[in-house]
Amino acid sequence: MLQRQNLESVLLPIAALILALLIFGAFVSFSGKSAWEAWGLLFKGAFGDSFSLQNTLQRAAPLMLTALCVAIPARAGLTIIGAEGALVLGGFGCAVLPYFFSPPTGVMGTTLLLLAGSLLGALWISLVGWLYEKRGVNETISSLLLVYIAIALFKHFVEGMLKDPASLNKPSTKPLEESVRLGTIAGSDVHYGLLFGVVSCVLVGIWLYRHQGGFALRVVGGNMRAAKTVGINTSGMVIGACAAGGAFAGLAGAVEVAAVHHAANASIIAGYGYAGILVSFVARHNPFAIIPVAILFGGFGAAGSLLQRRMDIPDASVLVLQGVAFVLVLAFETLRGRTLPGLRRV
Repeated sequence: MLQRQNLESVLLPIAALILALLIFGAFVSFSGKSAWEAWGLLFKGAFGDSFSLQNTLQRAAPLMLTALCVAIPARAGLTIIGAEGALVLGGFGCAVLPYFFSPPTGVMGTTLLLLAGSLLGALWISLVGWLYEKRGVNETISSLLLVYIAIALFKHFVEGMLKDPASLNKPSTKPLEESVRLGTIAGSDVHYGLLFGVVSCVLVGIWLYRHQGGFALRVVGGNMRAAKTVGINTSGMVIGACAAGGAFAGLAGAVEVAAVHHAANASIIAGYGYAGILVSFVARHNPFAIIPVAILFGGFGAAGSLLQRRMDIPDASVLVLQGVAFVLVLAFETLRGRTLPGLRRV
């Protein structure tokens, strides 16, 4: 017999997304355009051909990693919305490492660049956990404020003392050497960041549901007092969860620099950290579910340009869809336990 709770975890987010698409169609209709055409182009731009699919998968990679920055601390009972700051600093760390020493060529050099980004992201979000545990600072507020600080620091250095004189219209750091850039998978346009995202989600999911450390983290998030009673180091688990989530968001930023932009500039501040919040909530903070949800929302982002070309709708209109979806997902959570009354609990 299916558990009602598990079925609701699938049906409620799907219902929220369907309603969000209907509201988006109404929004398009009010502007004098065809809702049916918008829905068709939305999915055609995401999955209609190989080019669209590759664009979707490329956008999905950072969404998977930033969603983990929300999902892992959520299992410890924290609501972290600062993945954008960790992503930005992760890209910064990847780009500035060659300023201090010349990394070796090939895989070793690329690995060092990605580790630098992950480490900086981990340190940044672990600060949120430390403030929460040691000073009682609300993690949601502190993580959001740290995003603005991270972006300010990023722009201060990238557009200041670390600016490459050759970057005229778009202030950037010096471009990475071609030998340490992250390549693409099997000759496609999809970089290896997608592989990092999928593997990371799978490994984190296995750890959460099959390892005693993941069980301990879920106990902390479920009942911190009970966790302390049985001897779990709740403070260490909370800070560690924040550090792990920050490391994945930092990796997302490093991948964007190493594979897409090849230098740190304002282009990496593209909202992937904010979209990762939505992906994690739609996936109910389940690392396995993050993979398909990230692909779906990566597709919505990829379809924005097609909507602009074909229907003269601003490509940022997909942000309206994402915002409505986020509000509806949170609203539908209030229905949990009130739907499917005839289904037996097990």
